[in-house]
Amino acid sequence: MATETIDVEDQLLPCSENDSKPGRKVTEAISYRHLNTSELTGTTPVREEEKVKIKSKDPTPELRTYNIKLGWVQGVLIPCLLNIWGVMLFLRIAWIVAQAGIALTIAIICLSGVVCVITTLSLSAICTNGELHGGGVYYIVSRSLGAELGASVGIMFAFANAVAASMNTIGFCESLNDLLKSHNMKIMDNDVNDIRIIGAIALFVMCLICAFGMDWETKTQNFLITIIVSAILNYILGVFIGPLNTQQDAKGFVGLKLAQAKKNLMPDFRYSENQEHNLFSIFAMYFPAVTGVQAGANICGDLKDPATAIPKGTLIALAISISSYLIMATLCGFAALRDASGHVEDLLAGNIDACKPNCPYGLHNNYGIMQLMALSSELIYAGCWAATLSTALTNLLSVPRLIQALGVDKIYPGLIFFSKRYGKHGEPYRGYVLTFLVSLLFLLIADLNTIAPLITNFYLASYALINFCTFHAAIVMSINWRPSFQYYNRWISLFGFLMCIVIMMIISWMMALLTVSIFLTLYLIVLYRKPDVSWGSSTEAQRYKEIISALVQMSYVTENCHLSYTERAMQQQVGEEWLHTRKERGFYVVVDGCSLEDGLRNLIQCSGLGRVSPNIMLIGYKNNWQKAPFNKVKTYVKLIQIAFDQQLAVAILRVPLTVPPRNATQVKHQNSQTSLQDEIHTQVLTIMNADSDIEIVIKVEEPDEDNAGESSPPPEEQQHITEQQRQRHGKSGVFRPLELNEENNLDSWWLYDDGGLNVLLSYIIAIRGFHAMPLRIFALARTCHRIEEAEAGMEALLHKFRVEFSCLKMIKGLYDPPQSETKEMFNMMIERFRTDVESDVLITNEELERLNQKTDRYLRLRELVIENSSNASLIVMSLPRPRPNTVSAALYMTWLEVLSNDLPPLLFVRGNDTSVLGV
Repeated sequence: MATETIDVEDQLLPCSENDSKPGRKVTEAISYRHLNTSELTGTTPVREEEKVKIKSKDPTPELRTYNIKLGWVQGVLIPCLLNIWGVMLFLRIAWIVAQAGIALTIAIICLSGVVCVITTLSLSAICTNGELHGGGVYYIVSRSLGAELGASVGIMFAFANAVAASMNTIGFCESLNDLLKSHNMKIMDNDVNDIRIIGAIALFVMCLICAFGMDWETKTQNFLITIIVSAILNYILGVFIGPLNTQQDAKGFVGLKLAQAKKNLMPDFRYSENQEHNLFSIFAMYFPAVTGVQAGANICGDLKDPATAIPKGTLIALAISISSYLIMATLCGFAALRDASGHVEDLLAGNIDACKPNCPYGLHNNYGIMQLMALSSELIYAGCWAATLSTALTNLLSVPRLIQALGVDKIYPGLIFFSKRYGKHGEPYRGYVLTFLVSLLFLLIADLNTIAPLITNFYLASYALINFCTFHAAIVMSINWRPSFQYYNRWISLFGFLMCIVIMMIISWMMALLTVSIFLTLYLIVLYRKPDVSWGSSTEAQRYKEIISALVQMSYVTENCHLSYTERAMQQQVGEEWLHTRKERGFYVVVDGCSLEDGLRNLIQCSGLGRVSPNIMLIGYKNNWQKAPFNKVKTYVKLIQIAFDQQLAVAILRVPLTVPPRNATQVKHQNSQTSLQDEIHTQVLTIMNADSDIEIVIKVEEPDEDNAGESSPPPEEQQHITEQQRQRHGKSGVFRPLELNEENNLDSWWLYDDGGLNVLLSYIIAIRGFHAMPLRIFALARTCHRIEEAEAGMEALLHKFRVEFSCLKMIKGLYDPPQSETKEMFNMMIERFRTDVESDVLITNEELERLNQKTDRYLRLRELVIENSSNASLIVMSLPRPRPNTVSAALYMTWLEVLSNDLPPLLFVRGNDTSVLGV
């Protein structure tokens, strides 16, 4: 891989004058982490891919968000309500009550609500698993479950939304036709042809509104939501007032009566609209009414904070809309007859329903009965039009953006043409044309009852896949699966997936098979084309695990022969048996005929196949280094340097041979709450050290208001280390095993930004198991930041990275001089390794003088670790990097010894400067 080097110093960049001003935000720094090193000296490799990223700061088109950013109310709550309050609210809910009765209608609404709530919980988990950009449901699913499933679900959602726009436009036309008919007016036949003419015009106007941009669409939505809420209140008020004359009684509106509720309680399924209805046909008719839960996710690229807005807005919208449907359905059952002749004479004679099943009025026969029951029929007409047009509007708005995202990702070649952006907001005008044509095609059917069941299947299939996506990601446990939304459960998501599939099959097994066939076709097209994308999806994680499992199983297969044997073969067998008996998943490879250093190079360069290659080297700590020959110490440090040269991360595990006392002083600090968003590397580097060496340039000044947060407490308030703690570098006692459980803390000492591997490994170790361990994070801020400001920025970063922690503390007092006892311990350790001759193994006086300040920082760091982490079950600490020709092997090992001697089990970690904390 092509690389070049840029200069990097052992110290940190000094802060500029602007950075040191009080109140300056830590986000106001640099645009990319490698741009922070232009004035430094030293060497750090930069890959070609990273150079490309530096040059192209602008995001790809499908990920780009524009100037208009919406909050959770305007961007999620209102669109979801407008999408859910659709054609069924005023035109079909009364008919559904007539067919299914009050009891089953409530059951249908609740069952639909359960499906939508489970899907919303799953969708919220996916939405909070990183940053969201444009592309809606497609972007969410594809980045979590892979391009194949994401593209298939995206196309199905786009198709369902386009057809839903047709369905709601037909509902608007039906209501307008009824109004024209009541005034003896018509365009052609007051039937399907009028619906087609009016619907085509309405679709064209709505597409124009959407094409004008988010400003026009948002203003239109606010106007429509006001009308709908007024119409609902108008209907409820009219029902409670009751019929105003006998004509309303004769047409089936009798007012709130318990006796009427008993009559309408049970179902009365009838033949209607060329179909004999049952529970599931009615469910198929109703379900499109609650398919607006994805409205916020569809425009996630236009939201200020999608991860917060989508769960909050969608769940509140579901609660409001489902409650309104339950109230309106119940009021219909309590206040209206199923059949009525409309003649006052029949009402007085007591045979008002003698005309059934061919009565012109009543819940069964009059789709517009709500106009009769409301206080103002005109306002119900306005509410019906607002509900149908607003739902159509939100559907038409989401489809072109989804098509644009698919086209930019080049998943389906035929959609690339429609991804072109126009105007300053990047509007997908070509996508609007395609959406208009698809919606117009289904509008020509002009029959709402025919279209609704078709949409139900596509929405159920899409919801099933969203639930499966969440279940799959949670069960695979990819390291990228860290949703900040915690109110989901993998098994509930699986239940939601199975529920959607079962309902699809019961409603119509033929339509279900057709839907599945379409989905499989779309899936196989993407699978065949193999788009060149790598989004770290759960599908890729599962594929990686399966490959590893298969290779491990193959390595344990024994042949039916006797090994006659060399030492190499015996060592290979012993190693594999050791892994097998301990149930460890891994490979045991023996490399002979070369030195330890050359053997490591060979292993690094030859291990793995393609992407199934190791990226981290784990070694044990060399406990006997102080008594070992000098060349052994040099070789051990050289192994670490080789790993860094080969772009590997390095981890060193040390399990102590003594038990530290349990009465160490614990210093706790309150976490400040704030929010911070910016580029990943920029955010980390503006707070933390840029390099593996701790900053040593210190200006001795009187503390003032700007740097008071960095000074240590007065001497009388300092927590001194006890004599017992200071002298804990003696002989070891009983071996203490490494134990990880939820009763003890896991402490992460994150001293500098190496890509975030320190925090990620700590988080993975903490959450693996039946119960998560409390994770405490100790971070080292740059000296140019006040502690409170740095702590606030770091807390916001960790929340953005979806890393849960129980405590966050910014390290203070690191630049205080170490205790004399600690200095004595250090001098005892290096006594054997002193020399007057220049050496890359032994320690010279010149080296001690040159690295004196850095050594003091490590000695002081040891004291802070003893103060804060003596009771931890495991400490994960950033590993200093042993730079060649800068520090000798003996001095480097002394630093490690100082940081880990007589402490709880400690894992040194140093990443390879590749960011692993994805957002």
